[in-house]
Amino acid sequence: MITKYSMGQPYSTEAVVKDIPTVGWESFPFAHKTENEQFIFSFTMAGDDIIYGLGEASRGINKRGWIYQSYCTDEPTHLETKESLYAAHNFLIFRNHGIFIDFPARIRWDIGFTRSDTTTITVEGTDFDIYVIEGDKPIDIVRAFRKIIGQSYIPPFWAFGYQQSRWSYPDEAAVNRVVDGYDHAGIPLDCVYLDLDLMERYKDFTVSSERFPNFQSFVADKRAHGIHLIPIIDAAIKQEDGYDVYEEGKANGYFCKNADGTDFEGGVWPGNSCFPDFMRRDVREWFGTQYKKLTDLGIDGFWNDMNEPALFYSVSSLQNALNYAADLRGQNLELESYFRLKDTFYKLSNSPDDYASIYHNIDGRLINHQRIHNIYGANMTKAASEYFEKEFGKEKILIFSRSSYIGSHRTSGIWFGDNSSWWAHILLCLKMLPSANMCGFLYCGADIGGFGDNVTRDLLLRFLALGVFTPLMRNHSCLNTRDQECFSFENPEDFRDVVQVRYRLIPYLYKTFRKASEENDMIFRPLSFDYPEDTIARECETQLMLGDECMIAPVYEQNAGGRYVYLPEDMTFVKLSGENVSKQPLSKGIHYVDIALNEVPLFIKKGKTIPLCKPAMRTSLLDTETLEEI
Repeated sequence: MITKYSMGQPYSTEAVVKDIPTVGWESFPFAHKTENEQFIFSFTMAGDDIIYGLGEASRGINKRGWIYQSYCTDEPTHLETKESLYAAHNFLIFRNHGIFIDFPARIRWDIGFTRSDTTTITVEGTDFDIYVIEGDKPIDIVRAFRKIIGQSYIPPFWAFGYQQSRWSYPDEAAVNRVVDGYDHAGIPLDCVYLDLDLMERYKDFTVSSERFPNFQSFVADKRAHGIHLIPIIDAAIKQEDGYDVYEEGKANGYFCKNADGTDFEGGVWPGNSCFPDFMRRDVREWFGTQYKKLTDLGIDGFWNDMNEPALFYSVSSLQNALNYAADLRGQNLELESYFRLKDTFYKLSNSPDDYASIYHNIDGRLINHQRIHNIYGANMTKAASEYFEKEFGKEKILIFSRSSYIGSHRTSGIWFGDNSSWWAHILLCLKMLPSANMCGFLYCGADIGGFGDNVTRDLLLRFLALGVFTPLMRNHSCLNTRDQECFSFENPEDFRDVVQVRYRLIPYLYKTFRKASEENDMIFRPLSFDYPEDTIARECETQLMLGDECMIAPVYEQNAGGRYVYLPEDMTFVKLSGENVSKQPLSKGIHYVDIALNEVPLFIKKGKTIPLCKPAMRTSLLDTETLEEI
């Protein structure tokens, strides 16, 4: 049963696609109050209650013991202490209740932090909808919720291939080196990403004629070789006279405003920029057509970035900071004055005060950005997706986004943002997968190997062995880190063995993905979903159920030659490496299993099988009809 409660005049986020009647608050099942323009409600947790959900968030599958904020944030350091990341996925499961708060501004989730037995949820506003979903089991609640928010985005088949990215491959020669490196090593590859250096002075939808002088023919040449080139699109539009996107946006009033009606100006990669008002349908239609500049050149995939929106500074706040620093010239900066100066500049990025100075024109009314902050990026990606579907039909264009809100799972995939080359981030990716699936995000994954810092050979191999199973399998690394392409390390044949496993599994993974999308199901589940009475399974957060057939358990510790694994039932332990398959029946219980760096572990349930095809260098070369069952 699903019950909807409404307060005030909620902004339509379009997250829910089913019409659910509204009932009175007298039947709301949780203690609640309105205080200081906030709605606060709470419930008591038993000692063994597990709290699931919140999609892309830090820490574990069980969300108990921490405070989380639904507030889309450009956060490049994913530590346990972080309360918010790039997304706002306002859905959690408590015992036999699912709770979705459809509210595009900040929500605070205190899940046993202040009091270990109490969850307190603070909605920072009084205009919202709350949906309460009742069910006997968590998976039933997920399916009911997913049914009312709509079917998940399905990307093109080739988007399940292995993908290589970096900030940045600055020119045609660099891209050619990547493709040639993978081909020479015999490692499959389907996509190469083009970051900021593709653009002319960081201007969206442009191509540098110096670095990519024959881009259309270059794209065609790569496509003939089976390689898709995927450019980045950011939310900020550079202020530059003669730049057509800026000129059109300014002339038509398409940009976000200050309170006085002038265009809001902030700095990101291009320097001073304006930000399209994606809350408006006409702006979304205009912005969506801008992608045509690149699809006309043969591009068929995009990643939308920096769309929380990331904000390095506002023009006014930067000037204030510079004036403050100038006033201190020649002074003796003691402890407090030094740190005050330091904080003045440190706090410029993504400042709440700057966000609060932005306004959107919604149905002729100026609405403050803070009231709709969490759907800004989602609406940017919606603009692209609506154009792609209209122009090309469904499942033709790859699109995924950094910022997201529930509902945007229908229009795109997501990646989990700027993680790091840390062993802990293998597990962080693992734990985000089922939580994201609960919220409808199926085409998802983390930056394999880690975006920031220097990866080690063994970390990349172990991260790849998890990435083999994630729908989005992209290796992405940051400027000024070591080369992270698989062929860059000694003995690249080990990397070939692992990536070939991905290609052997693609028929199974794609079928499992489509089934989950079409049936409002999950690809990845916590063990506790399938074995709720099993104490060890309930507490296990280093393994996941995959589809109806198997369980995954990656190695996630440095210098480990294997790992302990818990089998909640008899299973077959399978090790996949290139075209090699080894199988070992194991009984229910705890086992230590040896897993070499070039092996991918998989545990198949008794009486189940999964299909494998022969590996190929591209998804387009896979023989998906001739399959081997294991």
